[in-house]
Amino acid sequence: MAAIELDQLDRIATRAFDGYIVRKDLVRQFARQYPVPTYVCEFLLGRYCASIDEEEIQEGLAIVERQLRDRAVRSGEEELFKARARESGSVKIIDIISARLDTKTNSFLASLPSVQLKDVSIGDRIVHDNERMLTGGFYAEIDLSYDAVIAEEKNGRPFTVSALRPIQLSKRDVLDALFEGRRELSTEDWKHFLLRSIGLEPTQVTGRNLDAMLLRMVPFVENNYNLVELGPRGTGKSHLFQQISPYAHLVSGGKATVARMFVNNNTGQRGLVCQYDVVCFDEVSGVSFDQKDGVNIMKGYMESGEFSRGKESIRAYGSVVMVGNFDVDVQHQQRIGHLFGPMPPEMRHDTAFMDRIHCYLPGWDVPKISEPVKTNHFGLVSDFLSECWSRLRSHNRMAVLQGRVTWGGALSGRDQNAVNKTINGLLKLIHPCPDDKVSDDDLEWAIRLALECRRRVKEQQKRIGSAEFRNTQFSYTLGSDGIEQFVVTPELQSEDHIARDPLPPGQVWSISPGDQDEGSGLYRIEVTEGPGSGVRILNRPAPPAFAESVKYAEANLYSRAGELVGDRNPREHDFSVQLRAFDASKGGRALGVAALLAMCSALISKSLRGGLVVVGGINLGGSIDPLHNAIDVVELAVEKGASVVLMPVSARKQLFDLSDDLATKVTVVFYTDAREALIKAIAD
Repeated sequence: MAAIELDQLDRIATRAFDGYIVRKDLVRQFARQYPVPTYVCEFLLGRYCASIDEEEIQEGLAIVERQLRDRAVRSGEEELFKARARESGSVKIIDIISARLDTKTNSFLASLPSVQLKDVSIGDRIVHDNERMLTGGFYAEIDLSYDAVIAEEKNGRPFTVSALRPIQLSKRDVLDALFEGRRELSTEDWKHFLLRSIGLEPTQVTGRNLDAMLLRMVPFVENNYNLVELGPRGTGKSHLFQQISPYAHLVSGGKATVARMFVNNNTGQRGLVCQYDVVCFDEVSGVSFDQKDGVNIMKGYMESGEFSRGKESIRAYGSVVMVGNFDVDVQHQQRIGHLFGPMPPEMRHDTAFMDRIHCYLPGWDVPKISEPVKTNHFGLVSDFLSECWSRLRSHNRMAVLQGRVTWGGALSGRDQNAVNKTINGLLKLIHPCPDDKVSDDDLEWAIRLALECRRRVKEQQKRIGSAEFRNTQFSYTLGSDGIEQFVVTPELQSEDHIARDPLPPGQVWSISPGDQDEGSGLYRIEVTEGPGSGVRILNRPAPPAFAESVKYAEANLYSRAGELVGDRNPREHDFSVQLRAFDASKGGRALGVAALLAMCSALISKSLRGGLVVVGGINLGGSIDPLHNAIDVVELAVEKGASVVLMPVSARKQLFDLSDDLATKVTVVFYTDAREALIKAIAD
């Protein structure tokens, strides 16, 4: 295999993680040839090829090739390996091993599917030291011995597992190596390196793609984390949970037994959520439980991390992930129902079940896994990475939020718990060392992502029609003097749609009433302020009618500063104004009141009400221009999604002719002057 061109990230990472890295294109080479998961190949490659020296890599590849060829059992080779065991007395194989208790003989029997053996003798000590083989099994290097004498006995079991080595890292100091190496990389480089470590190339994806991929990793580092990902096919939803970590278990679609998931009441054997860090339900639309109360047991576990066996309460820490496919696009799914539509019938409309979901990962933001998206560069060896993730589960980063973040009033206790868990997981991923300082930028990145993914859950609950979930305007304030910021779910918004969430300070929706040359039109005015003086319109060229509106707004801001913005002096601030048009109307006539409110909002750092449209022109003396087509304006506002229209009181009589249908869809609020307009526009 040809040598690759090392880039800057390769050079830093291979120095920072010497001995813990592997070229990911080598992994794919073996994963395609042999019937074993990616982490099995990486376990061997990490042992023999954790180097950037091409000669050492080639020597290591030869060893790995030989071991996989000699120990991985391909389809059709079962009898060959059994014959070798008979001839030599034993044979080494790489296989997934599971075990069960045989009550007739009061002994454990192992199953090795690759050699089609179901009744292999195995010692009690090996089973007790590796209990995961009782709940689904794991990959291991296995010494399989054969006793010809036992073979000749009636019902004899000649095959025995004499020794095994689980395919996972067993070093104790892995986190120290992770902490030390992480400090050598910037946060952006570290995110990219994490993506390469799961086999994907960060230079081929967008920022949204990268964020979604990082969210997929949170269940590995956070105890009792509940995540749902629904999206298009071919985005590798199950890959991370099946191929990367031996601490994850994939449950394919079909019946999920309560005994296997939680506890077997007959034997007391603990289930998957006790044995694995992550239990992932693949093709979740086809999953059903074998007992009627299976979903209720699942809901109880997702809420508290506990379940009952008789009178005994059992605590477990396994995260629950559910992945599935949309058969339609997101917009169509929202038109015909809600985003939990592909879930099983018993979960699909259950708002109590949804309320236990900490994160709805937008699967449509993950790219399809094509060849260009796969990386040929270095990443962390999977067994090192998965071991670090498993150890990080006992860590906590919640102290980072203390005194730095305030949540808005729309977040319930469950919402805050869900958001905190997502933030905790994201911060452990990008700042694994608890002593490392978390910058405001990194913290805000985690906060916004966590709020968006929890809000997506609440929006679906609201669609189902539950009044208790009506307030979904999630917000946060960073720092004691910070500005309240609102977080939306992008798929619910379109550029020209007025959302119910407040816009950031300095932004306002407005409708120009138009004139004989052009009709009414929707606009958004965006104002930013900074040190300096004066008002600049960023649009080039600035529409003359809008330039006039801004000039009148500026004059009123200066002359009435005391009653509008208190002790702040607008002459000591520089205002940059941008107009965005969303209809055929481009002139921006009679937007003076909206421009004035936008400048006031920017100056006092307060958002205007969500769902609000401001209508009205203003002259140099502060008088409000009359509005001649109030009904047309209200109709356009409703069409664009507005819930509140703020307009001059002089237009009130025109609205007597407003249809009953429109009157029920929008609240019209009147004002007499600029000060009253500002008071009524400011968000509560």
